[in-house]
Amino acid sequence: MNTIDQDTLRNVVENVLQKLNAGAPAATAPATPPAPAATAAPTTPTEDSSSHCEKAPGIGGKHGVFAHVCQASEAAHQAFLQLQQLGVAGRTRVIEIVKELCTTNAQAWGEFEFAETKIGRLDHKIGKLEIVKFVPGVEWLRPEAMSGDDGITLEEYAPFGVVGAILPVTHSIPTLAGNVISMVAAGNAIVFNPHPGGAQSAALATRAFNQAIERELGIDNLICTIESPTIETFEKICKNKHIAIMAITGGPAVVEAAMQSGKRSICAGPGNPVVVVDETANLDKAANCIIEGASFDNNLLCIGEKAVFVVDSVFEPFMQSMEKAGAVRLNSSQVEQLTTVAFNIENGAGGCAQAALNRDLIGVDASVLAGHAGIRVPANTDLVFGETDADHPYVQKEQMMPMLPIVRVLDFKTGVALAKEAEHGYRHSAVIHSMNVDHMTHMAKTMDTTIFVKNGSSTAGLGLGGEGYLSYSIATTTGEGITTPKTFTRIRRCVMVENLRII
Repeated sequence: MNTIDQDTLRNVVENVLQKLNAGAPAATAPATPPAPAATAAPTTPTEDSSSHCEKAPGIGGKHGVFAHVCQASEAAHQAFLQLQQLGVAGRTRVIEIVKELCTTNAQAWGEFEFAETKIGRLDHKIGKLEIVKFVPGVEWLRPEAMSGDDGITLEEYAPFGVVGAILPVTHSIPTLAGNVISMVAAGNAIVFNPHPGGAQSAALATRAFNQAIERELGIDNLICTIESPTIETFEKICKNKHIAIMAITGGPAVVEAAMQSGKRSICAGPGNPVVVVDETANLDKAANCIIEGASFDNNLLCIGEKAVFVVDSVFEPFMQSMEKAGAVRLNSSQVEQLTTVAFNIENGAGGCAQAALNRDLIGVDASVLAGHAGIRVPANTDLVFGETDADHPYVQKEQMMPMLPIVRVLDFKTGVALAKEAEHGYRHSAVIHSMNVDHMTHMAKTMDTTIFVKNGSSTAGLGLGGEGYLSYSIATTTGEGITTPKTFTRIRRCVMVENLRII
């Protein structure tokens, strides 16, 4: 393990929290929050010094919600030891509990998170909880066996212990629940540091999960979260002796901070998913798929389509297909009027090198964006779109708004080259709409992204409308890809020499 450079870590973490706090509207408790589970806030102090933890009696929290990282990590470690005694059957029951509660409370929890974060769409907040049941569990961890003349070898997937995990504000409860399924399936306990803007939502679900787990299995605090996340709590999770591995879902700054911790980190970094539409595409299908993905939860998904490159010969027919499918087209002056509100551009008109995103517009409805563009559209409009240049801020930035820039390109290879530049080497997600297999192959090899979807919505990349499985964390930065229970395990080998083979 690398020695932690404390000054470097603190500088990076301070930068992270500044960006996190700027990343979403300030969290405000809903006036009348739903109560699907116990919601009483803990009354423990908020300071988190080592001296306090040494003096504090017990573990200092209840049902997984803690003010102090040291207490949360100690409680999670004890819960991990208890889970070990219950074997695979215990893990399986925990996963069933999490899935059952997400389904049962989808409406109430979705409303709570929407009221707290004030971004995205309520119906999609609810939908993200309803599909948690599709995240794979212990069935993913089949042992590997090898036998021969020299005996037999068994390799199994063992837990690390306690995972330190960072949650985004964009999908607080769904990401927490999905990570719990994968991490507990692997046999781990978890300490979450949620985004400050979604901390109440994380606490709500954590209490409910732990209450049910304690009632049925006798384990409390298998899932822990920090009640009031700060710079210090993030830093303490990175350094805590009980935290064996880090799992990060967030932007480049928080990823950098985790990788400075000296612990192994599984990092789901940023993305700017791009789409190419060539002259052979089914344009009506492409338009419907693109709108479905780019408008989901007002384009908060990291896999959601963020920019589209269309070959010139089918550009106008494609734009007509987008309008026919229900998206609202902005003209050039309306696009630029919206751009002046959505970005602070300091590098000249249309430039993006110094464009700073207006965080207040992240995840707002398309009708709000249309209003800033100077037009009125129906409140239920899913998406606005308009033609831009390839270097436009809406193309180059991961903007997370239901506004889709469409770039006219001379030909397919030009479109792929420009898409490659706009994706910025994140190697996250890309989409193609084409009936030309050579084009599909060329773009797949050129983009080298973790997810590559052909002739479908971006959501198909996570098994939603396509084959596969669901996960709420995609480790693009560190290369693990779409996370599964195996991601949070270490391989252990047991060898019997010259015996046990029965053939």
